[in-house]
Amino acid sequence: MLEELLKSNKCFKLVCGAGNEDAIEVEKLVALYSAAGCKFFDLSAKPEIVDAAKRGLRGKDAFLCVSVGIKGDPHVRKACIDGEKCVGCHKCEEICPQKAIKNCKMIVHSQPALNETTETNSPRPLLAVRCIGCGKCYSVCSHNAISFISENKDLEEVLPQLIEKGIDCIELHAMGEDDLEVFEKWNYINKIYDGMLSICTARGHLSEEKMIERIKSMIAKRKDYLTIVQADGFPMSGGKDDYKTTLQAIATAEIVQNAKLPVYIMLSGGTNSKTAELAHLCGIKYNGIAVGTFARKIVSKYIDRDDFLRNEYVFNEALQIAKKLVDTV
Repeated sequence: MLEELLKSNKCFKLVCGAGNEDAIEVEKLVALYSAAGCKFFDLSAKPEIVDAAKRGLRGKDAFLCVSVGIKGDPHVRKACIDGEKCVGCHKCEEICPQKAIKNCKMIVHSQPALNETTETNSPRPLLAVRCIGCGKCYSVCSHNAISFISENKDLEEVLPQLIEKGIDCIELHAMGEDDLEVFEKWNYINKIYDGMLSICTARGHLSEEKMIERIKSMIAKRKDYLTIVQADGFPMSGGKDDYKTTLQAIATAEIVQNAKLPVYIMLSGGTNSKTAELAHLCGIKYNGIAVGTFARKIVSKYIDRDDFLRNEYVFNEALQIAKKLVDTV
């Protein structure tokens, strides 16, 4: 039971990425981290991704969570590059943790009135399935060439077939200010699914008081301890392995802990190998730690290999790295 894993206070959750729709990568990640001892996986809400995760498990027992979000949430957006503004500096390509941006030749209309075109090497998001909406590309673009499109999934179309496949948790990313959309989607999820639910929330657009009041309203009609609150410090920021990067995850969890709610607390958003240590130092009684960006980064050079699942030496080398992270929880 997922509840038993959470009550152990040793739950490591691998976040494959709500926006990560690369089935091959997900299968590899699940194969690796399940072998390393992870029993809880966060996935994009797509049937083919759930199928990929099950292939990766190779018969092991584990719990699968699918993530959905509201408009504007960073986890459910995709980056787009405007070819008219892009100068081909490649900064976005270099910083993308998902390798979702590739260099290719594209046609830029330099003089539209004269029907003149120039061919240039410019990075484009050729692999949208890999984009997780982290925004790192946007932060380094000095030409305003990057914008975002939010994916608005129809939950009535998506969730029933996923529930049918056998999932163990549904997570709603509720970070935006639109209470109406949050509760509309939350109420629908509660209507069709009576299992464990997760609320992923952060302080980015909400005050501390507003965040807690929203959580209280969301769990008001639910059984005690049938809800996880994923305290998302700084979403998708866990690229570095230091205390500062994980500090916001601890601070957000402390707010939830102080509210004394009948929920399980999951740390996320900037989590890394230092998270558990810092949480203990700060007196945070968490039930689990969800790690995404950092967990994927430290094994990326192995995962990227075509022979990863076939090459025992390569797999075992990556396994040592993954297990070391899982064991920190």
